[in-house]
Amino acid sequence: MEHNMQDRYGKEGRLPASAPLANPYVPFQLDNPPRYEAGKALVRGTLFPGLDLPFMDMVNKENLPATPLTQLQVLSFALLELGMYLDTHKEDQEALQMYRTYQEMYHQGMMEYSQKYGPLMHCIPTQGEYRWPDDPWPWEYQKI
Repeated sequence: MEHNMQDRYGKEGRLPASAPLANPYVPFQLDNPPRYEAGKALVRGTLFPGLDLPFMDMVNKENLPATPLTQLQVLSFALLELGMYLDTHKEDQEALQMYRTYQEMYHQGMMEYSQKYGPLMHCIPTQGEYRWPDDPWPWEYQKI
């Protein structure tokens, strides 16, 4: 049976002629679309309400705790979203300005966080003993 399948469809992994193909749909984003506030964007999984398409209408309504670490996560997520948007909308000056503002906020926040709590990544040079395994992990919000 297995040998007949290889003879029929070849060894390259081709689908049978009757196999349906998936038809992906990606919403087209217009210029200067509305944006969520950065904290809500992280919870919803997108910065742009027009791309907020919850799976099976399940909506995450949780609020993140207000900690220095979550602020950095919010800014990092917003930077990633804006960066992808700017890849296809490089003329959107408002988005570019927001991107640059978030870059500055993230850099400043990371410096302040590192001074107070230690480095966010183990590859950042530090003085003293090796404490990386003892620091709170990202999901341990209550410790920071």
